[in-house]
Amino acid sequence: MMPDLGKYAFEVISSYGVTLVLLVIIVAASLRRARKVRAALDEVESRKGNHG
Repeated sequence: MMPDLGKYAFEVISSYGVTLVLLVIIVAASLRRARKVRAALDEVESRKGNHG
């Protein structure tokens, strides 16, 4: 059930849509960055293990 938003329905719904899109982009960017950092950390740790 959707509440009656009156004459501002488009603005409210589009604001929710933009917010959801931005949240998805932020989460995706965070996950991508985490993978890159994890890979770099694994590489540094493997080099440390070979020289230690």
